Amino acid sequence: MSVSCGPLGTSLTQEILSSLGLADKTAAWGTLGTLRTFLSFSVDKDVQRLLKAIAGQGVDYGTIVDVLTNRSREQRQLISRAFQERTKQDLLKSLRAALSGNLEQIVVALLQPAAQFDAQELRTALKTSGSAEDVALEILATRAAPRLQACLAVYKHDFQVEAEEDIRTETDGVLQDLLLALSKGGRESYSGVIDYNLEEQDVQALQQTGGSSAAGQWVLLFTQRSPEHLTRVFDQYRRRTGQDLEDAIRSCFRGQAQLALISLASMMRNTALYFANKLHRALQETEPNVQVLLRVLISRSESDLLSIRAEYKKKFGKSLYSSLQDAVRGDCRSALLALCRAEDI
Repeated sequence: MSVSCGPLGTSLTQEILSSLGLADKTAAWGTLGTLRTFLSFSVDKDVQRLLKAIAGQGVDYGTIVDVLTNRSREQRQLISRAFQERTKQDLLKSLRAALSGNLEQIVVALLQPAAQFDAQELRTALKTSGSAEDVALEILATRAAPRLQACLAVYKHDFQVEAEEDIRTETDGVLQDLLLALSKGGRESYSGVIDYNLEEQDVQALQQTGGSSAAGQWVLLFTQRSPEHLTRVFDQYRRRTGQDLEDAIRSCFRGQAQLALISLASMMRNTALYFANKLHRALQETEPNVQVLLRVLISRSESDLLSIRAEYKKKFGKSLYSSLQDAVRGDCRSALLALCRAEDI
């Protein structure tokens, strides 16, 4: 897993994030994330612990995992900078030299700025057959507007191309329309006021679009309306027609377009459940899909992983923690369990 395909370093990435208003944001007690700002944070102590873990008699995997999975992403960036200043070595390069396999991938993902991590995942998805309607859609549809803006800025810098250009080159049809619309970051914010007229208008529009020839209306609604509004539209649509919107999508669309619209409907209806299902599928593969596991656990660890855990337990009757414990083997298991954080009784 490449750290960067361009010359962008931590300092420049931080510069981009700062200009977009993200660098000063930290997780706070009371969020629905499992990973929060470490209150007794000492950058000097963490640098010393990591240096000893790397340079001591054999690599101390436990210490590396303990430090990196108990600090917020901003704190990890501070550790990385301090490590460089005090040792004249790059922490990421030092850890990559000391680690391998899935644990190396997790550590790299933990140490990257969020925007750089998202940009690399998006690039890989667009360049890998069959991933655009899954991973690219996930990133473009579920990241908050400022984080999406940061991701696209890093994407352009790292790969010397606009993400929109790659979307046009690598996708087509309704999927392309959805990804391009989502990349604009124009989804409406929920104001707390229910607009019944707009709800009625949208339900009627969906009832009148009986085929893929009217795909533009579906794209507009799925990429512009707030999740709260869409949930009400979905419910009203079912009351009016006796049919779930997902069934209507299956009747109107095929292939990538169908998969993309159904995925978007799932994300808008219940984002936490969408990710719970994705984690469950990754764990059910013959060999657990660690790339999916690490992307979801890391990207949601400071926002809503507690909600995802609750949906997972509710639907599958088993905690996410126990599922990870049973399915994953090797050095990466402790890191994934640490991100999940705890058992749900």
